[in-house]
Amino acid sequence: MLFCFGYGYVAQFIGDRGTSRSSQGKGKFLYKGGSLSKDICEAVERANFALISIPPQEDGDLLIPFIKDAFSSFSHLKWIGYLSSTSVYGNHHGAWVDENALTHPTSRQGTSRLKAEKQWLELDLPIHIFRLAGIYGPGRNILHDLKAGRAQRIFKKGTVFSRIHVADIVQALKASMNNPNPGRIYNIADNLPAPAHEVLAYGAELLGVEPPPLIPYEEAILSPLGHSFYQDSKRVNNKRLLDELIPSLLFPSYKEGLRNLLEKDSLENII
Repeated sequence: MLFCFGYGYVAQFIGDRGTSRSSQGKGKFLYKGGSLSKDICEAVERANFALISIPPQEDGDLLIPFIKDAFSSFSHLKWIGYLSSTSVYGNHHGAWVDENALTHPTSRQGTSRLKAEKQWLELDLPIHIFRLAGIYGPGRNILHDLKAGRAQRIFKKGTVFSRIHVADIVQALKASMNNPNPGRIYNIADNLPAPAHEVLAYGAELLGVEPPPLIPYEEAILSPLGHSFYQDSKRVNNKRLLDELIPSLLFPSYKEGLRNLLEKDSLENII
């Protein structure tokens, strides 16, 4: 059984038991931080695997200060996965980065992710780190944004991004659970990094609509998080993922992924 700390977008596609900050229900346990409750510890003790997908805070992962008191609940686990982000690499000016590349995050989120990674790796537990590229999938993709009229086609010279379909995240996590390698770090990204405005134009083509006008980055209206997204440019190398965990991706690039999402609105026939 897999127990998920944080029952967000990725966890909902792979687990049926986990913690939530806002609600309880079948398979859900309320957790807003602090010491782990008895029912959460008992659920972890019944699990074989645990997935950590709670966003970190400035001082790292909010679970870390309380793991020592609950260590016996975790010590039997065969596998613990921590969902991190390729934001830990920072800006590499469009160059390729693998798992050994310099990590110099430029954003607060990337800095927090890197600190949380180090905290988990210091524990005597079977930790596996997954650095996720930009996630898309059912209900979370540029086709939805285009239909809703909220898509901006922003251009910033020399800026390129990597992305990954949630179905490929799930198959990578399952493969790692079946072949644990504690301490290993994996980039989870597809084969075709691309500028965001090109991906948006391709989505518009699939929908048969005109793409939104191209907006220079300097003129775009963005949230602070949106601005931070455009500060980094890198191409994420997935060779270790393909050599060690999965032979191929279900969606090797955004083109296959978006075409599939146009035809289906769930992962029921994929995962």
